[in-house]
Amino acid sequence: MSTTMNKVIGGSFMIEDVDFNSIATPEDFTEEHRMIAETTEDFVAGEIAPHDEEIEKLNYELTVDLMRKAGELGLLGAEVPEAYGGLGLDKVSSTLINERLTKASAFALSVGAHVGIGTLPIVYFGTEAQKQKYLPSLVTGEKIAAYCLTEPSSGSDALGAKTTATLSEDGTYYTINGSKQFITNAGFADIFIVYAKVNGKDFSTFIVERTMEGVSIAPEEKKMGIKGSSTCPLILEDVKVPAENLLWEVGKGHLIAFNILNIGRFKLAAGCVGASKDTIALAAEYSNERTQFGKTISSFPLIGKKLAEMNTKTFVLESMVYRTAGLFDVGLEEVDHSSENVGYQSAKAIAEYQLECSINKVFGSETLDFVVDEGVQIHGGYGFIQEYRVERNYRDSRINRIFEGTNEINRLLIPGTLIKRAMKGELPLMQKAMALQAELMEPMPSQTFEGVLDQETHLLAMSKKIFLMAGAQAVQKYQMKLDEEQEILSHLADIMINIFAMESALLRTRKMIERSGETKAQLAIEMTTIFVQEAFVQIENWTKEVLAAMEAGDTLRTQLSILKKLTKRSTINTLALKRNIALKVIEAEKYVL
Repeated sequence: MSTTMNKVIGGSFMIEDVDFNSIATPEDFTEEHRMIAETTEDFVAGEIAPHDEEIEKLNYELTVDLMRKAGELGLLGAEVPEAYGGLGLDKVSSTLINERLTKASAFALSVGAHVGIGTLPIVYFGTEAQKQKYLPSLVTGEKIAAYCLTEPSSGSDALGAKTTATLSEDGTYYTINGSKQFITNAGFADIFIVYAKVNGKDFSTFIVERTMEGVSIAPEEKKMGIKGSSTCPLILEDVKVPAENLLWEVGKGHLIAFNILNIGRFKLAAGCVGASKDTIALAAEYSNERTQFGKTISSFPLIGKKLAEMNTKTFVLESMVYRTAGLFDVGLEEVDHSSENVGYQSAKAIAEYQLECSINKVFGSETLDFVVDEGVQIHGGYGFIQEYRVERNYRDSRINRIFEGTNEINRLLIPGTLIKRAMKGELPLMQKAMALQAELMEPMPSQTFEGVLDQETHLLAMSKKIFLMAGAQAVQKYQMKLDEEQEILSHLADIMINIFAMESALLRTRKMIERSGETKAQLAIEMTTIFVQEAFVQIENWTKEVLAAMEAGDTLRTQLSILKKLTKRSTINTLALKRNIALKVIEAEKYVL
């Protein structure tokens, strides 16, 4: 990527200004990136689309065959180092593959589970022998991987797992007993990344092979969506797993699980970008075909408004996802895959952006849910009929808010992670909050905004101050019991999510203006203006609720008056901007920028 990028501390965007030259954007794609995207699109159009209905019926043999074809093209080995048969590409490249694969519906999930949560545990935490043994066949698709964390009694509470692993007296193997639930690819997977407690207490990770005695697969779950992907329980009965199949070390399973989930959350958001773009194209095309009251429904302003909002949120999500891919590219550069302590290096590098991964996951899954819901609405009654693809997009979307840690869990993690980093001295959060308290006692200078996006840049700065004000008060009031105030934490998370979203769109658009001028960046300017203005209103409302939950009477009135000073702004005619964006989407019949 042609950016001037240095290592960024995770979560630092909440208290620091960011230079637009330091972030990765889709406008930075190299020729190699575009070729990777094109290869993926051609593969989906040529190999997957003709078999779409058969894949949706859950044809194991066909899915595995197509995954091997993806392997031949290198699509399964983008993130695997070249030493093990992979391509060793950057995170932007793998993100592009992920995004472009989503037109393949459930097949994209089969691939995603294999290359991400299935293969990456070995890439980042495996020994040299494990990598040599397993990665080459995973890269080609000769072997298919699955990730086994969830159990019937433990979903969000992953560490409550009951699967056990007992080391033999001679130390040569572990005996694993237990069951795993909702395992993607289980019906045809060869390699399982399994989490179990050694001696019932030390959470650890094992590479389990399907052919090992005692491994069995229960029948397929009957699902609401993603029907073309395999989802089965995995049963482990006295499975003897060689000691050398322990991944990393005994008791390090939580670090593997949570960091692989971080990557999974980020990859999920990238998939949401692609699915949102696909749905916009379906909805725009249909709106130009469907006539009511003697004219196409695309000519009605309310339909146009829907398309404009779908396009705007997708633009913001895309900006966030590629910004985060850029963060990972810099952070993971330092990992030496040939080092004996590669596990520690990988865990540290990935955990750095845990907060950003959760933000991407929540915003991505909820953006896609919004987009597919409006897509169905634009189709009217036909959107409810299986013959129309938007119906499947709607059903397939719903799992994303549950996958990779529910959005509720992620909302608790987002402010929790920031506060923990501050407590460890990694971020000067409370120092910034204390400095702000003195500033808030001073009169606020009047603001005038003349330049493009000047007011939106100001609103972003005010949003960060609002968060510091409300967040610091929550920490002071509840201290160690803050984690019990889940509604407050959720609102603080939503403020943080929207700050990252606002900033990502603003930085990307400013970069576009710098490079190409205002005229060429006009659509991005309009979408950024709309999103920042509307997000700021939400931030104000969430903050009012948080303050009212913590205080009352004169104290609350004082805080609300401070909030009022921070939220002064001029009202923008966003409806006019949306009409302009709608015209572009309707004309192009696809996502536009």
